[in-house]
Amino acid sequence: MQKKRIVIKIGSNVITRSDGKLDVTRMSAIVDQAAWLHARGYDVILVSSGAVASGRGELKVKRRLDSVAQRQLYSALGQAKLINLYYDLFREYHIHVGQVLTMKENFSSRRQYLNQRECMTVMLDNGVIPIVNENDTVSVTELMFTDNDELSGLIASMMGAETLIILSNIDGIYDGPPADPQSKVITRVEPGTDLSTYIQAEHSGFGRGGMQTKYNIARKVAEEGIRVIIANGKRDNILPLLLEHPEDTPHTEFAPAVDEVTGIKKWIAHSNSFAKGTITVSAPARDALCGPRAVSLLPVGVIAVDGDFEEGDLVGINDENGQRIAVGRIACDSDIAREIMGKHDQKPLIHYDYLYIES
Repeated sequence: MQKKRIVIKIGSNVITRSDGKLDVTRMSAIVDQAAWLHARGYDVILVSSGAVASGRGELKVKRRLDSVAQRQLYSALGQAKLINLYYDLFREYHIHVGQVLTMKENFSSRRQYLNQRECMTVMLDNGVIPIVNENDTVSVTELMFTDNDELSGLIASMMGAETLIILSNIDGIYDGPPADPQSKVITRVEPGTDLSTYIQAEHSGFGRGGMQTKYNIARKVAEEGIRVIIANGKRDNILPLLLEHPEDTPHTEFAPAVDEVTGIKKWIAHSNSFAKGTITVSAPARDALCGPRAVSLLPVGVIAVDGDFEEGDLVGINDENGQRIAVGRIACDSDIAREIMGKHDQKPLIHYDYLYIES
């Protein structure tokens, strides 16, 4: 019987105390719950923040550092402390853990993407829990993930997870301001539902992202057929409660879409920021691409080609207003695309098997 696979994202605010140091008691509780899942046959992957917060309390710097140098220093110190703590906590259950440090650019090529997937697959096949974090020591600002919410979505998609659980410091998405006693948690979000009017813009205290990021990632991952849950990681025994007594446990669940999404489309869906160029399409072409039928992008619908790219690169597809509507893997280089744009009776620039339409 195939194991169920679950990705758990642990936010900085979940395992960080008010003074900025690691909350070891909370970490221990989450490890207890992850071990409970592991013992019940789940493949468990942890995407854990906390390295920078962990390192911040380890060293007093003698001179003022810029934000990048500070993050690199603290993450280098903190990641060692973080993974060692996870190692010790899981060892009590005789569970092995492995560290996976990655960067956004590691998802930019199909080969790197598959290499990461194979690495984590062999870990899971041998009973090892991967603990994933961004490699802040070498990441630079323009190539960083929005935060670990984005990374957890990529990991869940890449690894074919059944469920992604995003643990934050609130119970989910509310239908009003979370501080308002009249506000209630939205318990279930069906595919295609727009909750953007309910999202608060503020960021969390120690992390880089906020509820807007969580919402955007949850929608995209759910569209790929993966159930997504946003819940409060500071609640006692939250993971067993979500799986065994969800009706009595506050959380927001994004129901997965029923249409199957291929592995390569999952990769393309999360690769918008890696696009090497932009193709602008006419209004009729936009309507065809965004319609109910799966169609390829033909040269006749193209009105502009910007940037330099090679065959097999990812390109963005915009409408005439500059709105991004899709991302796809191009079947020719930019020179040929410019030569044949607007022409009839040509092969598709992007086949629908390699085209992801933005919702």
